[in-house]
Amino acid sequence: MEGESKPAAMGVQAASKGKFRIPVDSDNKATEFWLFSFARPHMSAFHLSWFSFFCCFVSTFAAPPLLPLIRDNLGLTGKDIGNAGIASVSGAVFARLAMGTACDLVGPRLASAAIILLTTPAVYCSAIIDSASSFLLVRFFTGFSLASFVSTQFWMSSMFSSPKVGLANGVAGGWGNLGGGAVQFIMPLVFEVVRKIGSTDFVAWRVAFFIPGIMQTFSAIAVLAFGQDMPDGNYRKLHKSGEMHKDSFGNVLRHAVTNYRAWILALTYGYCFGVELAVDNIVAQYFYDRFDVNLHTAGLIAASFGMANIISRPGGGLMSDWLSDRFGMRGRLWGLWIVQTIGGILCVVLGVVDYSFGASVAVMILFSFFVQAACGLTFGIVPFVSRRSLGLISGMTGGGGNVGAVLTQVIFFRGTTYKTETGIMYMGLMILACTLPITLIYFPQWGGMFAGPRKGATAEEYYSQEWTEEERAKGYSAATERFAENSVREGGRRATSGSQSRHTVPVDGSPADV
Repeated sequence: MEGESKPAAMGVQAASKGKFRIPVDSDNKATEFWLFSFARPHMSAFHLSWFSFFCCFVSTFAAPPLLPLIRDNLGLTGKDIGNAGIASVSGAVFARLAMGTACDLVGPRLASAAIILLTTPAVYCSAIIDSASSFLLVRFFTGFSLASFVSTQFWMSSMFSSPKVGLANGVAGGWGNLGGGAVQFIMPLVFEVVRKIGSTDFVAWRVAFFIPGIMQTFSAIAVLAFGQDMPDGNYRKLHKSGEMHKDSFGNVLRHAVTNYRAWILALTYGYCFGVELAVDNIVAQYFYDRFDVNLHTAGLIAASFGMANIISRPGGGLMSDWLSDRFGMRGRLWGLWIVQTIGGILCVVLGVVDYSFGASVAVMILFSFFVQAACGLTFGIVPFVSRRSLGLISGMTGGGGNVGAVLTQVIFFRGTTYKTETGIMYMGLMILACTLPITLIYFPQWGGMFAGPRKGATAEEYYSQEWTEEERAKGYSAATERFAENSVREGGRRATSGSQSRHTVPVDGSPADV
C-alpha cells in the first residue's frame, strides 16, 4: 500500500506537507510530546484544549464546595441536592454525542468554543438563584459544558501520532479534570475573600460564581483566536482546498453505532469517569456530614480527589502507550482491565471503612489514582476504534461517562434509600461488573485480551472498510491509510521489529526553540 500512488486531486501526499517545529509523521501528527512548549499547532492545541476543559469543570462543580451554605440559604432538601447533582451530569450525555458529531463535521475548534460560550450564561445565573428549581436548572445547563471533553480528546487524537496519543489524551483530559479538584479550593477561597471585604454570606457565595463564569468566557475566546483544527489548517480551509473530505452526518453515524467496540468503551467509561463525576458531587458533603469536619477541611479532602488528576490520568495515558510499545493493542486492553478492576475493589473498601476518618481519606486518595488512570487508559484505545467516526465515538465514550454518573447518583445517592457509605460500596461492585466486557474487545489486525490477531489481517483492511471503493478511488481515505501505516506498533514489538520511523518528517527546531 505504501507504493501505491494516491490521487492528486485530494492533494494529500506527505511530500507536499509543510514542516513543523515538532517532529511529525507522514500525516503531520506529532511524534513527540513537548509538555512545556507552545509550538503551533500541536502544543498550542494541547494547552488550549486542557485549559478550556479545566474551566468548564470548575464551572460545573462550582456549587458542591459551597453546598452547605447554598443548602441553608435556599432551604434545599437532600432530594433537591441529589436531583441537582444528577442534573449537572445528565445534560452532557446528549451534548457529548452532539459534540462528537460536530467535531467530525466542523472541527474541534468551533465545536469547543461554541459549547463553552453557550453555557457561560448559566454560570453567571448561578448568582441569582432563589429556589430549588432554579438551582437545578443552572446546574443542568452548566453541565452541558462538560461536552468540551470530547473536543479535547478529538483534538489530541488529530494532533498526535499513535506512540504519543495516549499520553496527549491522558494529560489533556487529566489536567482538565483537575478543575474538579481545584474548584474545591477556588470557591471557598473566593467566598472567604468576598466575605472579609464586608459582604454577608448570602451575597458572598453568589459573587463567587462570577469567577468560573469569567474563566469560561476567556477560555472560549482563546480557543477561537489561537486554535487550529488540524496540523494542516482549519476544517473550513481544508474542505475548501480539497485536502480533506467533507463527510456526511449519516456516514459518520453509521460507522460509529455499528462498531461494537465503541459501545463497550462507553459502558466501561461510565464506571471510571462516571464514578469520578459522582464522587465530585458527593465527597465534600460526605466528609462534612459523616465525620463532622468543617467546610474548609471537607473542601481540602474533596480537592485531593480531583487534584490527583494532575498525575493519575496522564499516568494512565502514559501507561497505555508504554504497554502498546511492549505488547501492542493487547497491552492497552489488559492495562485498562487491571487498573479499573483495582479501582473497583478500592471503591468497595472505601464504603466499608466509614468508621475511620484516616482510613477513609487514605483509601479515597488511592482509589482516585486508579479510577482516574483508567480514564486515561480508555482514551489510549478510543483513537484506534474508528478513523472516519472518531469524533462521534469519542462522544459516545464520553457520553457513557455521564450516563454512568447519572445512573450511579440516581440509584445510590438520591434521597435516603442508601446511606452514602453503602452507596459507595455498591458503586464499587458496579465498577467490577461493568469492567468485564473489556475482555470482548477484539481487533482483527492486533488481537484482544485472550486471542492474538487474525492471520493476514491488516490495519489498512480494518480501516478501509469504512470507505466505499468509489471513495477510496477519489482519495478520500488517504489520511486513514496513512494512520494505518503509522499505527504498526499496535501489533506489538514483533510487528515492529526491524522497522524504522520512516514516516517521521524532519524538523526545523527543538524544544529549546519554542
